[in-house]
Formats: sequence, structure tokens, C-alpha cells
Amino acid sequence: MKIVFVGGGNMAAALIGGLRRAAGPADEIRVVERDAARCTLLARELGVATQAAADAGIAGADIIVLAVKPGDIEPVCTELRRLPGAGIGGALLLSIAAGIPSGAVARWSGTEAVVRAMPNTPALIGQGITGLYARAGASAAQRAAAERTLRAAGDTLWLADEDLLDAVTAISGSGPAYVFYFIDALREAGCQMGLEPGAARRLAVQTFAGAAQLAALSTEDLQVLRERVTSKGGTTAAALASLAAVDVAGAIRTAALAARDRSRELASTYADTPRH
Repeated sequence: MKIVFVGGGNMAAALIGGLRRAAGPADEIRVVERDAARCTLLARELGVATQAAADAGIAGADIIVLAVKPGDIEPVCTELRRLPGAGIGGALLLSIAAGIPSGAVARWSGTEAVVRAMPNTPALIGQGITGLYARAGASAAQRAAAERTLRAAGDTLWLADEDLLDAVTAISGSGPAYVFYFIDALREAGCQMGLEPGAARRLAVQTFAGAAQLAALSTEDLQVLRERVTSKGGTTAAALASLAAVDVAGAIRTAALAARDRSRELASTYADTPRH
């Protein structure tokens, strides 16, 4: 399977690294990246071919991953559409640009074989999760190929309704920032209690990592797991009562809704493009 990445940033590198670790041949992966220094880095560290601009050779790709900034998607799609020869050909366009509806990508590129994806930054260490939506023009084989590509960086979740990608953006796309916010608050609390900064950070990070792994491996409800840490009248109960008193859970829900609404707002720029 020949894959071309248009854009060679961190997320593209995470996916390429995952594909290479899964024994993906380097000669089946090519990167189009304008930054010469970035091209050199990708070629050296990942062993893949790089080039500064798209050319007719891209027409033979099975998947073209659009890994550029959202503002660059339209000109990139237009450029691909105008390539000499077969242009995009029969390739699947896999867009990981946040907030760009699949309909806009289809209109700009001239193909309905489009899968839109919302990965998150833990993909950089192979621990991400990506929400996926496929347009009707993407075949079953192309959907499977898109999933294999993104599984190189973690788990995947298919959605039947593209609008739900706004919720995915709010929960998992923006979610790592919420996690870092909470960890940092725990670190600061530890420092306030007299712990050395390094020790406070280590305790906060590993506690969060361990608890998250426990939740991932357990089949029990999250509330049950929480109750097992909480003894009546104990220290955890006191902490949870304090959190409930200022409605931290409500604040988290409000924050996620704000992220979802902002995602919708950004996508509304392209509202004239049908999604199906």
C-alpha cells in the first residue's frame, strides 16, 4: 500500500513512525513537505522519501494523508486536483485537519473518496485515539486501509454521523489539554504541601497514568473504581466532597461543551458544503 503524506509535522511523523514500527516498508511511504529541514529530519529518522512539492507521481498512491494546517487544506486539495496525468487518481484522501468537513475536502479535491479523522496528541507515543468518518464514496477496502493507517498511532473509533466529530474533538482531541491541566494542578498542590517540584510532578503524573491504565483494563464502571478508593469519612471522601462542593464535574462538562461549540463554529465556515 503506497501512502503519501502531504505535510510532515508531528502528527504525520507519529503516523509514519507507527507504520514503520509495524514493518511498513519505507519505500511505500512518501512525504511532501515544503520545509527542507523537516524533510531532512524525516528522511534521516524514519527512512522515508521526501519531496518539496506534489508531482504526478502521487497519482499512484493508495492513500493521500492531508496532514497540513486547516487553513492550507483548500489550496493543497486544489493543487492535487490539478496535477498532470491522473491527478489524485483512485487514491483515498485521509484528512486529519481539524474542523474541515469532509464535504469541503471532496469539493476542493474533486473526489468523494474521503475519510475525515480526528486524532489526538498521544498518537505521538502510539497511545492516541482517532475518531473516523467516511463519505459514501470511500469503499470498504479504503475504509479498512484508513483504519490500518491510523491504528499505527493507537485506537480508532468509527462514527456514522460526521457531526459527532465535534464531540470527538471536545473529548479526545482537546482532552489531553484537560488532563495536563489537572495533573499540573495536582503538582502545584503537592508543592504547596512541601514536596519538591520533581517529586510532586512524578507523583501526579504516575498516579494519573496508573489510574487511567487501571480504567482501561477494567470492565467495571468508573464510579465503582472511584468508590473502591473512597473510604467513608476518609481522606479521599474529604477531597471528593470538596470537588463536589464547587461542582468540578459540572465545570468539566461545561468546558467540553465549549470545545464542541467552538469546533462547530469553525466548521460552519464551510456550511455551504453538503456533508453526505
